[in-house]
Amino acid sequence: MVIKKLTLANFRNYEAETFRFTDGLNVLTGRNAQGKTNCAEAVFYLCTGASLRIRHDRQLIRRGETCARISAEASTRFGSVALEAAIFENKRELYLNGNRLARAADFVGNMNSVFFSPGELRLIQDGPDERRRFLNLSISQTSREYCTALARYQRILDQRNNLLKERDVSLVLETLPVWDEQLALFAARIVRHRRRYLKQLSPLASDAHAYLTDGAEKLSLDMDGRYPDEEGEIAEKLLKEFSAARERDLRLGFTSVGPHRDDIKILIDGADARGYASQGQARTAALSLKLAETEIFRTLAGEAPVLILDDVMSELDLPRRKKLLDRVRDIQCILTCTHAERVLYGAECNKIRIREGKII
Repeated sequence: MVIKKLTLANFRNYEAETFRFTDGLNVLTGRNAQGKTNCAEAVFYLCTGASLRIRHDRQLIRRGETCARISAEASTRFGSVALEAAIFENKRELYLNGNRLARAADFVGNMNSVFFSPGELRLIQDGPDERRRFLNLSISQTSREYCTALARYQRILDQRNNLLKERDVSLVLETLPVWDEQLALFAARIVRHRRRYLKQLSPLASDAHAYLTDGAEKLSLDMDGRYPDEEGEIAEKLLKEFSAARERDLRLGFTSVGPHRDDIKILIDGADARGYASQGQARTAALSLKLAETEIFRTLAGEAPVLILDDVMSELDLPRRKKLLDRVRDIQCILTCTHAERVLYGAECNKIRIREGKII
């Protein structure tokens, strides 16, 4: 897949700008706080329907404006595709090839991307939320079924949590079984997709890590083994867990079990990287996961995604920079940096210089 053109209007610090990308290495260069990351963020948003930097879309709108627009044209193995997102204060409109979409699930995954920045250290060092978010964004790009199940699960979960805050306990206990059955149905679907994805991700991440470290360390993923194999059996197990947790959930006022609480362990030489890894080890582990994610997209989507490398080259030592550039040689890459000549070592690229939200 190759993104040919990206147009931004009143997005972040951009008033109106159009980027034209080539099918190899594209380098966005300029001083800090000029808009390089904003451009990278726009590409990721069109692929996933979400931003990695903010929780509320209205923060994407340029100050003083009421609407931001992002659009892109790309060539995929299925032909040309055009995506657009119009972001307002309290809503958004999503378009595919000029047609407005009713569901976000129909928008996500028409273009695929993998995003890596220094902030991705959170994937290794922070709590389970970051690792679940990584799985959700990645799997949703290649599985519409997962994206839909995730949205349905979240809506039912919100309704169950609201019910748990009701003061009429008898009403809560009478109503909870209905919500639990629906919740277990979509929870099982989420678990099944995650397990299948992680089985593919683990060996690929291990191989990428061995490549980046010259085999000096071993990366592995420890998946939750408490779930059975079949989706129906997973649903039965989760239904029992929801039922067993009802009294505790009533005391807490929220749902304490389910895939929204699950985690995966990322291990380096058998030790939990979250508490053990140095900054350098965590950075290499996170990059290994992202390179593995790239290979999964290549397999599941039938073509490589766009790899977005946001200000990461300065964080890597010279050998890893060269290894990374060599590894992504055959895919479209959008890389941001302040000084291209210091990190590219003469690599052929399409260089785009940015100053104050404008191409110069």
